[in-house]
Amino acid sequence: MTDNAALIQPDRGQDAVPIHLVDKDGFAAWAKSLSAPQRASLAGQKFEGGCYQVGIVPARNPDGQKWFAVGGVADPENLATWCLARLAEVLPAGTYRLAEGHPGAALHGWQTGQYSFTRYKTPENPVGPRVLLTKDAKAVEPAIAEARAVALVRDLVNTPAEDMGPAALEAEAETLAKAHGAKLEVVRGDALEKDYPMVHAVGRAAARSHAPRLIHLSWGKASDPVLAIVGKGVCFDSGGLDVKNASGMLLMKKDMGGAAHALALAGLAMGAELKVRLHCFVPAVENAIAGNAFRPGDVLRTRKGLTVEIGNTDAEGRLILGDALTRASEEKPELLIDFATLTGAARVALGPDLPALMARRDETAEALIAAGTAHDDPVWRLPLHDAYREYLNSDIADLNNAHTNGFAGASVAGLFLDRFVGEDIDWAHFDTFAWRPVAKPGRPRGGEALGLRAAWHMILGRFGN
Repeated sequence: MTDNAALIQPDRGQDAVPIHLVDKDGFAAWAKSLSAPQRASLAGQKFEGGCYQVGIVPARNPDGQKWFAVGGVADPENLATWCLARLAEVLPAGTYRLAEGHPGAALHGWQTGQYSFTRYKTPENPVGPRVLLTKDAKAVEPAIAEARAVALVRDLVNTPAEDMGPAALEAEAETLAKAHGAKLEVVRGDALEKDYPMVHAVGRAAARSHAPRLIHLSWGKASDPVLAIVGKGVCFDSGGLDVKNASGMLLMKKDMGGAAHALALAGLAMGAELKVRLHCFVPAVENAIAGNAFRPGDVLRTRKGLTVEIGNTDAEGRLILGDALTRASEEKPELLIDFATLTGAARVALGPDLPALMARRDETAEALIAAGTAHDDPVWRLPLHDAYREYLNSDIADLNNAHTNGFAGASVAGLFLDRFVGEDIDWAHFDTFAWRPVAKPGRPRGGEALGLRAAWHMILGRFGN
């Protein structure tokens, strides 16, 4: 992971290459200030001011500056998150500053544009960091923290399951706890059976090295309002005895993407020293196949006391979340947020870019949507439609974990989770993909934080010091 602290720095008059930003409509007028050779240079690069276009122009200044950069953006005066990302990806290593204006929100894309996952493969032509200077010194530290959180999600999701099993997730939580002076408690293996029976049932078929666990990180003063965060940590999902096919299993290393989001969000809250009592819960399992795997038709006990008939072992994420949400509710949180790569139905409805948001309270949903829109991390609300609760009925248990009619899969999964959240708790659920199938500037193909910044900025607005 790139050290984001090296990528943006306060502008104290350091030597830096200027970057001029233009849009397509204003490019011709701006180009009139250039010399004929400079215009010819841009023409040779087919630069016309289009979004994400990058040009390098020889300078004619007597101060020794040899060249400057030009970037095409939608609006040079109102920079969005990804406006500078392409520049950060392709410019030579060095230090840069905008010739006019300030980076603002684009500080984020400048950093994420330089992300690379290098744990297993060294880049063939590595390039040093591109540093961007900003005169808004107060914006640097928060921007670095946010980009680091996104990079953490990407790193964890990109790591294969053999190296990112339940024990590795625990190690990540331990690193986070040590960095911020938090308390870490973990229940592992067969010890889960009494208090977290669904977590135990889903994870018990995995090898001992990938034994299931319930990870609980707590931080902050007991007198502060409680913020609870829960993340689905299915480190690999074979589907269990209702086994997935090969193509369905191929990306299942990312099924712990909810846990990655939860840990990253917890890190942001602690790093910003929010006045909250934080509780972060990650049920971490591998949904494996073995002689002791839980079966279709089994009835599981739960921490809440409900019984759940197993209609499909591939609907395992909602099971482990059920126990974790029950435990989180016992802290009586003012706000409870969970993240999960939960349903294919959400992706069919909304595609890979938009996390499905479900919330009990309209004002909480509206605040999350507004925060996502403002920070280029959009989410889309789906309903917790009460009439669909009957889809989870079981003849022999309190509810079934999978309905069979094929309707409203994401919402029905949300309604299942709702049964395990305490009454009157302000709860929001993100069904996120945690993966980007096609690269965009600042957003490489692979693991991705989707919904993280929407949640973070909503939390900042609600609990900010």
